[in-house]
Amino acid sequence: MKKACLMIQGTGSHVGKSIITAALCRIFREDGFRVCPFKAQNMSLNSFVTREGGEMGRAQVVQAEAAGIEPTVDMNPILLKPEGENRSQVIVLGKPIGCMGTEYYCDYKGKLIKVVREAFERLKSQYDLIVIEGAGSPVEVNLKDRDIVNMKMAEMADAPVLLVADIDRGGVFASIIGTMELLAEKEKERVKGFIINKFRGDINVLSPGLDYLKKKTKKEVLGVIPYFTHIFIDEEDSVGLKAGKFNSLNSGKVDVAVIQLPRISNFTDFDPLRREKDVFLRYVVRPEELGEPDLIIIPGTKNTISDLIHLKKVGLFSAIKRLSSHGVMVIGICGGFQMLGKE
Repeated sequence: MKKACLMIQGTGSHVGKSIITAALCRIFREDGFRVCPFKAQNMSLNSFVTREGGEMGRAQVVQAEAAGIEPTVDMNPILLKPEGENRSQVIVLGKPIGCMGTEYYCDYKGKLIKVVREAFERLKSQYDLIVIEGAGSPVEVNLKDRDIVNMKMAEMADAPVLLVADIDRGGVFASIIGTMELLAEKEKERVKGFIINKFRGDINVLSPGLDYLKKKTKKEVLGVIPYFTHIFIDEEDSVGLKAGKFNSLNSGKVDVAVIQLPRISNFTDFDPLRREKDVFLRYVVRPEELGEPDLIIIPGTKNTISDLIHLKKVGLFSAIKRLSSHGVMVIGICGGFQMLGKE
């Protein structure tokens, strides 16, 4: 059969691109297609190590699982792991090639287009259908000339685009129309329709807005997805963490306080604890939030020294030591474990 691809882009970050891509991978798999996910570039501290020892973003791993296939680094050829405000470790095809500042990486990124294209072509030769995920918004006008993950990728793959918007945060019509207005004419032609995500309430109340969108953009709303809380998929970044989304789902007896480091990494490791009915897991930012937990966890970090300095600066360092001296168990993971050392 003829090879095909479909791209999921969004009006912004955290609108639901990753989970919709995963859902489509599962749907196409159940329809009998050999389907595979792809994201040219990911920025995340929640990473995964493949069977071959390569590192990639967890979102594409979940999507691969939904497709019923083994994850490989070709599915996420470029992974950026932030180390500070303007610096990231750059992982290419699963291997680190160095740490780069924002300006240097923007100039270097042009050299990675060949890597992205070759990874995509390898997957295309193996599967019937590739579901491609974009990143952030396709209309960051200051970045478009160096884009390798949104409309540039859609052009490279000759992929039709579905645009996802989040109604829960408000401003869904403005975000869709604004995005369309900022796209070039050829880019607008690639957009085949919209998906409105995280809807709560009566769909009939939304209908006039859907009619307005169709009239204004000449594009259809292809689906309205309800807000859900019962599907658990690893997050790419800490946006949801900052919004308090990952505090415990239960009010269990065992109180676990996870220190929310500024550069926290792989925080989704704690999701199994979060779902345990006997555990109340919470993320702590300030010392007054610690209380008297049964367990304190200092998680991994991409910058151990900077985050240790932060703990001392805000008073969490001394608060943790005080609770430890009174018998509260403290566990450190990766960088957090290094912080527990004496020298």
